[in-house]
Amino acid sequence: MIRIVDYGMGNLRSVQKAFEKLGVAAEIVTTPEQIACADKLVLPGVGAFRDAIHELERLQLVESIRDYIRRDKPFLGICLGLQLLFDVSHEDGEWKGLGVLSGDVVRFPVIPNMKVPHMGWNTLDRAATCSLLQNIPDDASVYFVHSYFVRPRDESVIAARTDYGIPFVSMVERGNLFATQFHPEKSQKVGLKLLENFATR
Repeated sequence: MIRIVDYGMGNLRSVQKAFEKLGVAAEIVTTPEQIACADKLVLPGVGAFRDAIHELERLQLVESIRDYIRRDKPFLGICLGLQLLFDVSHEDGEWKGLGVLSGDVVRFPVIPNMKVPHMGWNTLDRAATCSLLQNIPDDASVYFVHSYFVRPRDESVIAARTDYGIPFVSMVERGNLFATQFHPEKSQKVGLKLLENFATR
């Protein structure tokens, strides 16, 4: 069964409902034991990085998530769930992340005529063949809401980039680990297809 981590930061129900629309059972979980025995794990999230990592630590979920990923079982991070995978975020200070992927999280620079947060539909520029993007058109649009983006040190994990005044990493893949800066659950048919590809791995 797919399990969705609840740490009090966001869009759990919409993610769960998206899977249910596909006829896929998805359970919301809150304990290390539930994470450990998941077949597939989803880490969603919206809000501040600092609050998110503090909640994961308070709930004693950090090591269970790291251990789950180390076992190379199917994992999907969404939005803040992507950013948390990295070493450090520079959002309102400097905060250590899960350290699963090497790199950091930074704010969009000031660019004339470009509003921050980056909010709305934008396209993906594939950087590699990614199994979660199978049967999704190359020019597909997905839905974003974010002010910060990730900078992986290892470019081999980059699955897609998106342009918003500057190119930024919008999706990563490493083994059975996947994460998106965009929200599949808000990206209509394209997002549902991505979630279906994850559910059927």
